[in-house]
Amino acid sequence: MEKTVMIVSTLDTKGEETKYLKEQIDKKGYHALIMDIGTKDSPSISADITREEVLAASGKEIDGENLSKNRPKLMQLMVEGAGKKAKELYDLNKLVGIISIGGATGTIMGTGVMKALPFGVPKLMVSSVAAARGLTSRYFGTADIAIMHSVIDFTSLNDLMCNVLDRAAGSILGMVEMKEAGVTVGAGRKQGKPLVAMTLLNMCEKCATHVRLSLEQEGYQVIGFSATGVADMAMEELIDKEGIFSAVIDLAPGAVGEELLGGTRAAGPLRLEAAGKAGIPQIIAPCLVNLMTPPKSKYKPDYYNRKRYDMDSLRTFLRVSPDELVKVAEAFAGKLNQARGPVKIIVPTKGWSGIDGEGSVLYEPETDRIFIDELRKLLKDDIEIKEVDANLEEQRFAEEVIKAFKEVMKADGNV
Repeated sequence: MEKTVMIVSTLDTKGEETKYLKEQIDKKGYHALIMDIGTKDSPSISADITREEVLAASGKEIDGENLSKNRPKLMQLMVEGAGKKAKELYDLNKLVGIISIGGATGTIMGTGVMKALPFGVPKLMVSSVAAARGLTSRYFGTADIAIMHSVIDFTSLNDLMCNVLDRAAGSILGMVEMKEAGVTVGAGRKQGKPLVAMTLLNMCEKCATHVRLSLEQEGYQVIGFSATGVADMAMEELIDKEGIFSAVIDLAPGAVGEELLGGTRAAGPLRLEAAGKAGIPQIIAPCLVNLMTPPKSKYKPDYYNRKRYDMDSLRTFLRVSPDELVKVAEAFAGKLNQARGPVKIIVPTKGWSGIDGEGSVLYEPETDRIFIDELRKLLKDDIEIKEVDANLEEQRFAEEVIKAFKEVMKADGNV
């Protein structure tokens, strides 16, 4: 396999720096391939993949005259085309890593291209605006992108810039070399036992730890995703696009309700759908489904009168109302009823997290039952709901999750 590292750059503004970066990568025995995503002036150096080729790869019908006046649209098409070109090379085993350099526009575009590549492919964005307020989370999205803050801008090839680019070349090649010597993503499935995705939060950490340790003793690899709106969205994408998981233990699917109610843990409208679409087994538990975290700047008047739990200075959990629980149950049922694989729902009757158990101001088992009863009415007959006389963080609840997991895996022919 040719050891090709792709450099994604705007050659109308970063030509000199791109050429230097290529030279540093080539010196180490790799082949640096330059892809131009510039949208303004003519490129100052030649590219291996030109901007015209990139634009054509977007597959969209292009009106050049009007497009030149619509910069956001032009950038979008360039990112789409560049992403397709990068993915094509990767699928042909001709790409081992990707690096990009740039300011605000270059970072948005460069990271956008990287998101077309699968988890585990080395990705490095060298950005002069890596710490920009309000933009950093957009750069990452749900992808495994490493971002290096250059601090100085890409204005000339001075001593400081050369130092930045030397370190950048070493960083991407270091990642590539470790990737080549490391474990292949998904290799656990080939060795016998499947990879299992599991959502968790610190409010269900005891349960998650017990489940994980028990399954790992049996040879499973349990991959955790913090259900705060980003990692659980990434889990959905990995299930949908890469198919590396053979089951999901969704302990913390509260993002479904957060999406409906405008909470900060929302993970998009497709949350709780990928596993069902893929037909892989699912175990569902309700950690924090009965609580929400709306941004304080958008509090409704009645929110101030709700039972609450202040996790810290930034996070406050509010009780979901009975009417809202009905709506959330309807959303759960609509998603789970479409599942092509086995589904089991395990529900504790004495609190759905470590912060709403007996003795807590949030403890309302009667209100929680509204969600359970509504689910029972709406779910297909082959989706079982099992109630456990425990709090979600108690060991006996975790043991019921493990038992249910083994049952659905057996039903799916994986045990």
